[in-house]
Amino acid sequence: MQQVGVIGLGRMGSAIAQRLQSQGKAVTSWTRSGRAAEGVPIAPKLTTVVAQSDILILSLYDDAAVTDVLEQMLALDLNGKLIIDTSTVLPTVLTDRIDRITALGANAVDAPISGGPEMVAAGSCGIFIGGDDHAAQMARDVLTTLSDRIFHVGPLGAGLVMKTINNAMLQCYMQGLEELLPLAKRAGLPLETAITILSGGPAGMPMVRDRIPKILGTDETVGFPLTAILKDNGIFQDVLAAYDLQSPLLRMSRTHQETAIAEGLGDADPAQLIAAFYARG
Repeated sequence: MQQVGVIGLGRMGSAIAQRLQSQGKAVTSWTRSGRAAEGVPIAPKLTTVVAQSDILILSLYDDAAVTDVLEQMLALDLNGKLIIDTSTVLPTVLTDRIDRITALGANAVDAPISGGPEMVAAGSCGIFIGGDDHAAQMARDVLTTLSDRIFHVGPLGAGLVMKTINNAMLQCYMQGLEELLPLAKRAGLPLETAITILSGGPAGMPMVRDRIPKILGTDETVGFPLTAILKDNGIFQDVLAAYDLQSPLLRMSRTHQETAIAEGLGDADPAQLIAAFYARG
């Protein structure tokens, strides 16, 4: 059985490690902070998890974290190993190092995930793989444990571009809700009525539909906090800039996200933000 090492145990990394283990994969984990995922064996150091693993899945917070871990890994024996980076970071973090990775006899793909930890746990997230055909198929073989919604979208780096398009659209959709839900409130439409009809129709979005209990306050769990959404917004704008493009809508969304965080909603799920939009009416 292939050994899988999960590096990074934040909300997403923990969900990945626990899902893999629950589906029968042999998993070892490690994180720079010393945090552990309940029920998942943890290695004492990075060198241990790299040595023990055939597949290395990275789930790290930002460019600096992925860069640091990759540079440490490049000093180790990577022969025959596959690196799967699920982190939401600039594509160049991996593409700039792929020649050094392959020179060590390893391969790598970027495979960012669309959907929060709860979707990873349920096996319903989306995964966008960027990499050559052979590496992408190897990655798919292990990632099918996380989801059946896996897409090989192009060469290395294309996975993050696809996530940029997909998740930036979610942020733009949130911008529309911010402008239009106050109208529902002022016209006397209950939030439950407006959000249920909207989510079940052609203008609906699964991201909103799946959060209806959170929006209505019957589920207070946090899948993906606003601070992480703000971080992703910056990554998405940087990806656009790398292709000489820009998004005024994303810039506007960032301003509103910063305002909401300043008002104390930084650790809130986007569902709470949607309810706050309605309350402004």
